[in-house]
Amino acid sequence: MILEIADIRIHPGKQDAFDAAIVRGVEQVIAKCQGFHGYKVNRGIESPERYILEIFWETLENHTVDFRGSPAFQEWRGIVGPYFAAPPTVEHFTLLARSH
Repeated sequence: MILEIADIRIHPGKQDAFDAAIVRGVEQVIAKCQGFHGYKVNRGIESPERYILEIFWETLENHTVDFRGSPAFQEWRGIVGPYFAAPPTVEHFTLLARSH
C-alpha cells in the first residue's frame, strides 16, 4: 500500500466551497480509479487555507501512471484546481510502523 500526501494551499475565504469540491472530486473521480483504497482530508486549524489530502493506492504507479495519465486527472484538477493558491506539494510514503 502506498500513501500519497498532498499539501494543498487554497485562496483565503474559499474554504467552504473547497470543502465541498475536494470531497466531490475524490468521491466522484479519484475513487473510481484503479488501485484506489481510500482517503482522508484534513483542514488546518492554525492555517485554515491549508489542507492535507491523504490517498491510499495499491501501487505507486496507480497514482503516478494510471491516474495522472488518465482523463480523470484533468477532471479532478478542473474541480479543485481553481481554488489552489499554489501547486500542491505531493509525496509518496510506505508504512514503516503503526499502532492498533
